[in-house]
Amino acid sequence: MQSFESTVSAAGLMLDFAGATGLTGSGTPRRYLWTDAFAICNYLDLFTRSQQQSWLDLALQLVDQVHHILGRHRPDNARTGWISGLSEPDGERHPTVGGLRIGKELPERSPGERYDGQLEWERDGQYYHYLTKWMHALSCVARATGNIEYLLWAIELAKVAHGRFTAIPERGNGRMYWKMNIDLTRPAVTSMGQHDPLDGLVTYSELQACSETAETKDRLPALDREIEEMARLCRSTSVATDDPLGLGGLLFDAGRMMQLTIRGKFHEDGLLERVLDAILEGLVFFDKQDQVQLPAAYRLAFRELGLSIGLHGLERMRGWLGSYPEQFSPLVTRRLEQLARYLHLGNKIEQFWLEPAHRKQRTWSEHRDINQVMLATSLAPDGFLTA
Repeated sequence: MQSFESTVSAAGLMLDFAGATGLTGSGTPRRYLWTDAFAICNYLDLFTRSQQQSWLDLALQLVDQVHHILGRHRPDNARTGWISGLSEPDGERHPTVGGLRIGKELPERSPGERYDGQLEWERDGQYYHYLTKWMHALSCVARATGNIEYLLWAIELAKVAHGRFTAIPERGNGRMYWKMNIDLTRPAVTSMGQHDPLDGLVTYSELQACSETAETKDRLPALDREIEEMARLCRSTSVATDDPLGLGGLLFDAGRMMQLTIRGKFHEDGLLERVLDAILEGLVFFDKQDQVQLPAAYRLAFRELGLSIGLHGLERMRGWLGSYPEQFSPLVTRRLEQLARYLHLGNKIEQFWLEPAHRKQRTWSEHRDINQVMLATSLAPDGFLTA
């Protein structure tokens, strides 16, 4: 479990991140949706542990900055205002109904411009799996503050993302797009993200569960259709991977499935078992490659730290299984026992990137913001891992 020293280290990283990216101080804000979603959860975790209002203030300020920067057109674009096309007052009330930009440095590819796979990684647009992370962050803010407006924004984001990123016929399973352009009018990359359907199903289920409390019932839009369509997609999509960030994402989704199952809010039979099978297969391969023994110059911290965060979730999954064994199949029990053999990998990754010498390498400095935030999440994971 999380130590006092880990919490202190996470706090230092998150204060540094706030200053470096213009969340505090007088610098120009630098926002990036994936990193900021994790940062929100970190600030909430620090608030929960310390009850210091300043951490909650940072979380709420970051939500506001993201919506007013990534929910609006880029400064180098001829278009201005909210990317949803709403008026200024309506955009303030519904900042996520047009989605949110990634926050990449280069502008999006114009309709007539030749596709360059390498360059596309640096171009702006919208990623579905970034949007789901922001939905999760907003739901965490709603729970921490009791303000359902944040949950409404998360559900409105889920509605628009589902509508624009998916192509699902009345019959058949359909598909998703990996990347859309900034205003969600055309796909930028037409291939499908391997884990996007699973991430969508679990995230929508989390939002639906949060909205069905006594205080919010009948006051927020339902996601029944979106959940059913994502469930259909998941039944025909493989989730197998040996990528550490992908494995971390699967562990995160498995943990949320367990939490929602315990609350009676997740009903996709056999999916948790399938995901745990894929995680075990991927971890066996990843461990055999012995990538955690490589020097820092040959490693990407944020990808490895995604796995470390997920393995912290595995520790919690074993605890939930112990408390609610009747809720899960014998296969879930066996798989969690087998996966426990790989918990040491998370500690190795975390300790490696806590070493100051390793954070002097170019592989760290070139991705400093995301590396810092995900190291902090690994050190203080409860804010992110809670559904």
